[in-house]
Amino acid sequence: MRRSTLAWPTSLTLLVGASLLAQAQPKYDLVIHGGRVVDGSGAPARRADVAVKDGKIAAIGRIPPSQAADAIDAKGFVVAPGFIDVHTHADDATESPDAGNFVRMGVTTIVAGNCGGSALNVGEALERVRQSGLAVNFATLIGHNTVRSAVMGRENRRPTLPELAKMKSLVWQAMTDGAVGFSTGLQYVPGTYAATPEIIELARVAGNAGGVYASHMRNEGTALEQAIAETIRIGEAAGARIQISHLKVDSPSRWGASANALALIDEARKRGTLVEADQYAYTAASSSLGIRFPSWALEGGQEKIADRLNDEPTWSKIKEEMKQLLAERGLSDLSFAVVASHRADPSLNGLSMKQVAAKLKGSDNADAQLEAARDMMLAGDASMVYHFMSDGDVERIMKHPFVGFASDSSILTLGRGVPHPRGYGNNARVLGEYVRQKKVLTLPEAIRKMTSLPARHFRFAGRGLVKEGFAADLVVFDPETVTDRATFDQPHAFAAGLPHVVVNGIPVVRGGEPTHATPGQALAREDQSSSIAK
Repeated sequence: MRRSTLAWPTSLTLLVGASLLAQAQPKYDLVIHGGRVVDGSGAPARRADVAVKDGKIAAIGRIPPSQAADAIDAKGFVVAPGFIDVHTHADDATESPDAGNFVRMGVTTIVAGNCGGSALNVGEALERVRQSGLAVNFATLIGHNTVRSAVMGRENRRPTLPELAKMKSLVWQAMTDGAVGFSTGLQYVPGTYAATPEIIELARVAGNAGGVYASHMRNEGTALEQAIAETIRIGEAAGARIQISHLKVDSPSRWGASANALALIDEARKRGTLVEADQYAYTAASSSLGIRFPSWALEGGQEKIADRLNDEPTWSKIKEEMKQLLAERGLSDLSFAVVASHRADPSLNGLSMKQVAAKLKGSDNADAQLEAARDMMLAGDASMVYHFMSDGDVERIMKHPFVGFASDSSILTLGRGVPHPRGYGNNARVLGEYVRQKKVLTLPEAIRKMTSLPARHFRFAGRGLVKEGFAADLVVFDPETVTDRATFDQPHAFAAGLPHVVVNGIPVVRGGEPTHATPGQALAREDQSSSIAK
């Protein structure tokens, strides 16, 4: 009896201690409380708190902040899934791990490797992200131009059977290493030299592995419908889901053709083809200066390009073709083009080609602009911003239920060059300009297009929704003040009205400022179709 009597207080002490310990340890790591949840499904906003534990959404409902180790007050704000940007050129993301221009407009997942350009060794690229850390989640496609260049250089011809086999093996290796799909840039060298059968063969490798086929098409204006038809034909033949990159109408002579483009997408979807598209919310594009030159003039690399440009008869032929291409687009000169970055002469950054011609040639007429373009190409090309789209087409494309939003941006450095403002403001511009002001979209629909729509299409398992068990990628923003502050004249300005961004349960933006945390994950391709976010 004595032994039992002595044991009882000891047991009681242990129980009390355990109870006190449980009370001292918070149930959750983070609670975002007092906000209105727009969950990414397209459903209306609802009042709810969101609790996070071990990087996952653990509970949604009425959750006292006292139950968490940390809390974010979201009163008056919207809580949404982190935005997914499936068209970026952030292939060198580990060099700028804060990814400031992305996270500060609410982006928590990016896809690199677009427009045919990517790391050749996808496994190494993903491992660098794992080792170095990023503020955002990172996935990549394998690029056709990268693969073709590795096997064939910049030659304008069809591949031999051994070369095609080598390219297929490189795509297969990239998919094995975790690429989420295969991308083409068919307005760029050397992709522009590839015929449809070559692309089908390579896209089929990605499709067989469950990857997406993402394409910067051959033409986005004068032959838009033919380019969309080819893209869909490739995806169908390859058995791959299709992503039409930065859908637009880039020729004033074809403004309004977005209706035809969207009809082709609808027809394909009716027959069961999984085709979607993305866009940025601006009437200007951005690309190289070289894209304005006929593709045959760019074959073989810079030395051969220089030979052609320096040969007066050849240059005359090139210039006449450039004039014809401009006329077909409904353009009379290059004044719609603005220099974003010209490494050989940064003093040209921010100038229109009309201004460049006046500075370099003493005249701003159409011929002087083409001559200035030749000088810039001889000096190593340039990155440009092109003002040649219409508001009507942008808004029509935006309303389509299977068109999401993507920035087409790299990770930007404050003050470097005069880049397209989409890299700082794309998502915020949609929420401010097109939801709040113009009412082109409802808020739930805009959020769906930024979250669950791309998550499902790219098979990012457990992302894209505010849902229990999903990754705690979350953005907290003020629907009344969210806005893009970057302009074409002054592009280096972070978006406003998005004070908190959380990636895998860790705040990467807090009170509008970066925390410098790097909780982003390398998102490798999932092997099973059941991985599709639901």
